[in-house]
Amino acid sequence: MHWLVDGYNVIRRAPELADRERESLEAGRRALCRLLSTAARASGDRFTVVFDGSREGGAGGGGAGVHVVFSSARETADRVLARMATAGAAVVSSGPDTGSEGGTDKDAEEPSRPRTKKGNPRRLSKKDRLAARALGRLGR
Repeated sequence: MHWLVDGYNVIRRAPELADRERESLEAGRRALCRLLSTAARASGDRFTVVFDGSREGGAGGGGAGVHVVFSSARETADRVLARMATAGAAVVSSGPDTGSEGGTDKDAEEPSRPRTKKGNPRRLSKKDRLAARALGRLGR
């Protein structure tokens, strides 16, 4: 089995890993990679851990059976995981549903409902108010 892991979400949900992260981000990442490496050796599974990164992103080894990926500054780890998940792997994350654009698991379960408009139905839209204001300034 190939597991895709949202590194920081998992670290911040597990108390023993969160304690290590309080020391430093690097200590938290190393603790998670050691834990996953032990699981990989015991199960024969492969793990890819994705961390939110800065700058250009990158990849590296995290131990036996563990591959580490850093997202670039322009892309979140959730997006990287969503892209990688299309290849068929189990995703582990405690955060928002990685298959959506920042949505939650609840959003994925409920069909979308049309939104009802609120407010004064006679009031012009913001766009129309701005246009009327601009035209009024021209007429002065």
